[in-house]
Amino acid sequence: MAISTIGCTTFSSKQIEARYSPSEGILETVAVLRRHVSDDTYRFPPANDFTGRNVYRAALLRLESLERAEASALQSGYMDDVIAFAKARSLERLRAYDLAAQHYRESARLSNELREIALASADVCERIDRAISVGIDLRDPFAAGGVTPLPLDAEVVRTNLDERIAQLSKLLDDVHEGHYRYIVQEEIERADWIRAEHSVAIRSVVEDGTLLAVGELQRVVTRHGASKNRLRHLLRLANFYATLGREYLAAVPPESLAFDPARFRELFDAAIALYELVASHDGSPEKLQATRSLEAFLALTLSIDADRFDR
Repeated sequence: MAISTIGCTTFSSKQIEARYSPSEGILETVAVLRRHVSDDTYRFPPANDFTGRNVYRAALLRLESLERAEASALQSGYMDDVIAFAKARSLERLRAYDLAAQHYRESARLSNELREIALASADVCERIDRAISVGIDLRDPFAAGGVTPLPLDAEVVRTNLDERIAQLSKLLDDVHEGHYRYIVQEEIERADWIRAEHSVAIRSVVEDGTLLAVGELQRVVTRHGASKNRLRHLLRLANFYATLGREYLAAVPPESLAFDPARFRELFDAAIALYELVASHDGSPEKLQATRSLEAFLALTLSIDADRFDR
């Protein structure tokens, strides 16, 4: 019994240490990463490791921890090519394409065996990095130095983002097989999402801004119905219809003669249908968001007299 207890205690302590300490070996980390390199992260969320962390980020952190913890053992550089290549594989899934390309080229310099695939991957990462530099991007609202004003010329913004999508689409044709297909699809989706978010942000200061914003949000839903983010896109559209409904009630109070029940009904039905659609998907975070938003929007209509709006 004592031996069994000691064995269990030792195993448990090692298990706990493994969760917070550097991986026991480079090959273990590389093996986990290699297993998930081919994952379709456009249609499905990235895998998590046993700690619940994104597997690509976890691999990068463990490799960096291992380099620090085992610096003396790795001093000869006999694993530098493998480490650089594995880091590149992680970085490209974390949208750090420029850093990924640098690590691929370093791996190619150090290893004849990895040179061909590393140089090809570096080229793809550099092409993606050049493409996503075209046009505007979503902004960090807490960025140092403040946030510069958004460009108000919607046509120029769309043209630039269309050029980004065209470059990515050309790349998609060139990498029709392999994991880069999923990475490029994610970047195309992001470009479409930026178009929509920009249209929503400037809708009050451009002509027909609301119609433009609705069209852009619907475009994202239509073009990316197979994406892992499809429920998020539907929820964003539902929230926008709900926002328009609230703005209409604020501008045209239900008790006023100018209130048009048919116009509000159009917005109401669109928002409710989308909320109910998202809320029907069990097990997703969006289900909870849609359910709560649906309840809040329905509660808003309680202030409208029944003879003016039939719920």
